[in-house]
Amino acid sequence: MPSIDIELPATQRQSVKLTAAGLSSHQPLVSAEHNHLHFPCCLHNLSCINALYFHTVNAEDGQHHDHPDRCDGIEFDAIVPDENGVTYFFKDNHLWRGFTGSAHFFNHTFKELDDHHIGHIDAAFRMHNPDSEDHDHIYFFLDDKVFSYYNHTLEEGYPKEINKVFKEIPSHLDAAVECPKGECVTDSVLFFKGHVVYTYDISTKVVKEKTWDHLPVCTSAYRWLEHHYCFHGNSFTRFNPVTGVVEGTYPKDARNYFMMCPGFGEFGLKVWTNFAFIKKRFSSFVCPSIHSGSNYMHLNPKGPHRHPFPIIRKWKEVTEGVDAVFSYTDKLYMIKGEQVYIYKSGAGYTLIEGYPKTLKEELGIDGPITASFVCPSEHTVHIIQGSKMMDVDLTATPRAVTSEVPLSISDIDAVLCDADGVKVYKGSQYYEYASPMVLAVSRIAPVPQNVPREILGCQD
Repeated sequence: MPSIDIELPATQRQSVKLTAAGLSSHQPLVSAEHNHLHFPCCLHNLSCINALYFHTVNAEDGQHHDHPDRCDGIEFDAIVPDENGVTYFFKDNHLWRGFTGSAHFFNHTFKELDDHHIGHIDAAFRMHNPDSEDHDHIYFFLDDKVFSYYNHTLEEGYPKEINKVFKEIPSHLDAAVECPKGECVTDSVLFFKGHVVYTYDISTKVVKEKTWDHLPVCTSAYRWLEHHYCFHGNSFTRFNPVTGVVEGTYPKDARNYFMMCPGFGEFGLKVWTNFAFIKKRFSSFVCPSIHSGSNYMHLNPKGPHRHPFPIIRKWKEVTEGVDAVFSYTDKLYMIKGEQVYIYKSGAGYTLIEGYPKTLKEELGIDGPITASFVCPSEHTVHIIQGSKMMDVDLTATPRAVTSEVPLSISDIDAVLCDADGVKVYKGSQYYEYASPMVLAVSRIAPVPQNVPREILGCQD
């Protein structure tokens, strides 16, 4: 009988069982010995394989422990982005990475937490303090201890007592969230305990205590797109981080906005996290309120911010709209005609001194261009110009085109690249490719898919 062996992580003490159609509900088809899984089952039978499902069993107590599903409606213990901008959602000893995907034990990602026998996290935030060495460090809080992480590694000397790192901040917190200067008066951290909020000035270490009885008790807090959110139950409430004022209709179900769940948030959050700028040709099929390439859209999949705003609202120097946009490291590149505007991201967007520059100076190409994109963890910007794609190495000095290929598709409006591949938007449709290389070598365009009108907030 055919079989497969799969090695388990050494830290994962679990065995696995399978259930197949026609078998008793917990009849073991798989054994776990010496950190390996052995599959001596019906691998030759497709109908049997399709009927199988997995669930874990703790090796010590023999009890079944299904991973939690956040789409069931979960009250999170903490929500925090890492130094790369990846958001982690925590519940008990599990975490979810990003806005899609299933739960994992958090000690697989933050290994040292397991050494301290932590079964849950009280609160967490990412430090925003560009002038210090702890900028972008993640701080986890449990009881009276604080843990400082960078690059998923515990900083030497931690954990420490909370009041030795953040004086006057109490133990057993409910939530915490960063508040950069411009959103708060100074670079600060908000700590929540019940209805009491402690605003900690990072520079002076002065703490101001407030009581916000009108706000629900936050079990976690999260800063997203320059707004602050209090999570409670499976809902959230947006609040002003200085006054605590709640504007708009809240609470709202988090499953409609901060995760992809069946039956919630049509089209999901994935596209919204990428699709920020609206180009002129989209106006022909989307909706009358979108007039030109001078607009951008908030990346919220539903609610009052699902409509276009003038680009000059956030990027005041870009007065004539944009042709293409891409982000690289902590910078946002906005391209219009022959000009490149580069903004430093942070609490807001600040135009880097000396910009705009010409496309020739910055990327070694002549404009105009029609689209641009950078894939996650890559250092190459792919430039679309008409029906050709040019690659530019962003680590090179000076920058220049390293390759140029013709494309099987023209009149491209925009391109997005994420962990799932490349999406090419053209008019009212988009095309999916596995990678930029596949896009480059494809001679026949894949079957197009329709762009839902809802993605850009259209009203029927």
